[in-house]
Amino acid sequence: MDTAPTWFTGQLLLALPGIGDPRFEHSVIAMISHDEDGAMGIGIADPIEGMTVGAVLDQLGIEHEAPLDQPVYLGGPVEPSRGFVLHSRDWGGEGAVLVADRWMVSSSHDILRAIGEGRGPSRWLVALGYAGWSPGQLEGEMVRHGWHVTPGSDALLFDTPPARRWQAAFAEAGVDARLLTTKGGEA
Repeated sequence: MDTAPTWFTGQLLLALPGIGDPRFEHSVIAMISHDEDGAMGIGIADPIEGMTVGAVLDQLGIEHEAPLDQPVYLGGPVEPSRGFVLHSRDWGGEGAVLVADRWMVSSSHDILRAIGEGRGPSRWLVALGYAGWSPGQLEGEMVRHGWHVTPGSDALLFDTPPARRWQAAFAEAGVDARLLTTKGGEA
């Protein structure tokens, strides 16, 4: 019998109803790393109201050709001023890290400059902050039915409108999110 732990790097975490933390209601989190040392993920379903990628580049003094009116996402409650770019594998500049052979994550100004100049990855999204778990914490939340794990598709990650990502991710996993409940029953 294989007793090796299951790690969720490269998967999507979907918050279940009644997760118990309002910051994570309807969250979709792209897992960047998960191992015996803990876990880190970036939220991809909660745009920060009024904040666009173009505005962030303007704040950083990075020129850009296009308006770049894509939203910036609340990546999580940890280090909310730290930026991350989750992107396709067709760009691998300074500090780009491959995540489970699926997508990449970068946090340097190099990728922001590349996006501003129109030479960045073909698919990307920008987030501020991240969700982090200490060793064993995420596993404990899984036991308490806080999260559902699913592979999720690149189309879900990059093309689905943020307001639909949570429900669409469940649908991809074969689950009708409208039928999820916080109530349990007895048999």
